[in-house]
Amino acid sequence: MQTLAAFFRSRRIHLPQPERRLVEVEPGIPVLCHCHWQKNRDALTLIAVHGLEGSSESQYMLGVARNSLAAGMNVVLMNQRNCGGMDHCAPTLYNSSRSADVAAVARHLVEHDGIPGFVLAGFSMGGNLVLKLAGEWGSKRPPEFRAVAAVCPAINLAAGADALHEPANRIYEYYFLLQLFRRFRRKARLFPGSFDAVRLRGVRSLRDFDDRITAYYCGFAGADDYYARAAAANVIGQIARPALVIHALNDPFVRILPKTRAALLANPDIAYIETEDGGHCAFIGRRDGDASYDGRWAEREVVEFARQFR
Repeated sequence: MQTLAAFFRSRRIHLPQPERRLVEVEPGIPVLCHCHWQKNRDALTLIAVHGLEGSSESQYMLGVARNSLAAGMNVVLMNQRNCGGMDHCAPTLYNSSRSADVAAVARHLVEHDGIPGFVLAGFSMGGNLVLKLAGEWGSKRPPEFRAVAAVCPAINLAAGADALHEPANRIYEYYFLLQLFRRFRRKARLFPGSFDAVRLRGVRSLRDFDDRITAYYCGFAGADDYYARAAAANVIGQIARPALVIHALNDPFVRILPKTRAALLANPDIAYIETEDGGHCAFIGRRDGDASYDGRWAEREVVEFARQFR
């Protein structure tokens, strides 16, 4: 109910017009970022990354942007490759391994805008990406990197894909597959020499899609190889900056396996919060009288965590 309510419940989030910024993450491959700046750009910058088939327009992205701006921070909402209307820009697909794209955006902001410090924040698939990057950086992190926060991060990719295919979760899997099919067919029309929509035949699950499409076009041997190599669970122990990880036990399809939970709890730099309720990236609670708070607890927690590092 939390998950569906978060998806269907309308929200009125008014943000100032952002600066649209194209950032090249690889030669000839740009991603679209929506940048919201304080008058003084020396403020801490929150870089937020969305989940599977989301964008900078996803409600949780807009919510965390509103809260961050009110807290005096700059906010950069990063679209992953293809997302935010960028399918036409390059014959490439986004996936859960592309933490280097987040690093490229952070590096661009440091070099181009001179931001003195940044916090990474990610939701679901984006949570995997930011935690993966933080672990890959480890102790050799950029000096401007202050902290990382993740809400319902899909850090055990294989377990999550299998959970999506459970009968109770098929509504979510159908939704993701519908969006992924549309996007891939669009990519095949835009780049017929690079993608073949025939490969979608027989795809009945997210694991099928990742095996026949994601792995095939992104350099993996198959879905198992992709899930094994792209999971942030591999590098949780290497995170060496303050981190916040929020997960709900009743998340319908993101699974935190016991070994990964143990690694999260064993790392002294990680604050791991596991709630009974919250669903997937929802965490809808009651308003507390603050007109700027619309009951989205996790979004508020991410910003409260980040503002410590200003």
